[in-house]
Amino acid sequence: MVREWDPRSASSAEIASLLDTLNAVLATDLPQDPAWSGASMREYLAEVMPGERRISWMVQPESSDEGPPGAVLGHVHVLLLGDIGVLELLVHPSVRRTGLGRRLVRLAAHRVYQEGFQSIGVEVAGDTPAIGFYTSLGFSRDYVETRSVLELSGVDWPALADMATGVGTGYQLQFHPGGPPDELIEAYAKAKAEARDVEDGELRPSSYDPQRLRDSLDCLHRRGMQPYIVLALHERTGEVAGLTEVVVPAQHPTRADQYDTIVALEHRGHGIDRAIKARMLLELRSAEPQLTEVQTWNAQANEAMLKVNAELGYQPDREWCEYGADVGALVHRLDARG
Repeated sequence: MVREWDPRSASSAEIASLLDTLNAVLATDLPQDPAWSGASMREYLAEVMPGERRISWMVQPESSDEGPPGAVLGHVHVLLLGDIGVLELLVHPSVRRTGLGRRLVRLAAHRVYQEGFQSIGVEVAGDTPAIGFYTSLGFSRDYVETRSVLELSGVDWPALADMATGVGTGYQLQFHPGGPPDELIEAYAKAKAEARDVEDGELRPSSYDPQRLRDSLDCLHRRGMQPYIVLALHERTGEVAGLTEVVVPAQHPTRADQYDTIVALEHRGHGIDRAIKARMLLELRSAEPQLTEVQTWNAQANEAMLKVNAELGYQPDREWCEYGADVGALVHRLDARG
């Protein structure tokens, strides 16, 4: 039974069953990743940025032969943002290779097409069955990053403290849990806007406008995701010369997500990138004592940041890919296959 589904009005049992399916997928495809908890799960699924919409569908058994009543066999949602529909699909490992995944992608693609969008995209973890699945449907790989993971138990903390002070003169490092203070929002957004380039994947857009940055921080908090910021302030001009962002999700609080790390062009060459990332790890050690890992994603061509990550102790984990398709062509192919 497939039906459109709204996490805001869903029962607690449905949320819990969806979480079970998510963790079953992680255990099968990404066994080194931590299991998710139910903390703020409803909010994580429901909250979006202004101007964005998320549409979801759920698959549950029609009879007891297919599974226990209320069990979630599959789930798909599309996030409509900008000019693209971003797809996220879960199919319980017990019902894979039954055509359910293709049926859900077809359903979502039809809605994206009806909404007037031209393209559809999805993030895919390397070395998982999803690579072959999306390729077989006609998706093409548009962008590749390397995901790296830092095990905090292996960090040389005295060496990290030295790195955090290894920034050139004329710069002041600041730590801001929750996000940058409002008086620095415009300078912060300006630094992000100036660094915007092809290294940013389309499916995880950064916020370059001051109001959008405020909205983004608000959305993170509503979804149960705690942001932390370290920035390098240029003392003479007051400019944000560099920044790094980490988010600790309530849903998997033992593994944090590294977001943007940016150093403005005119301030490069002063050791800012390494210093702000080292300072961040030192602050997280105190602010989030349950944290055991930090994961980060970098373009494979970004050799400078990959070098900094290696110095900090990050280990490359796997490729992380963005796949995309023309939604009209995708709908035509899926309809032809039935």
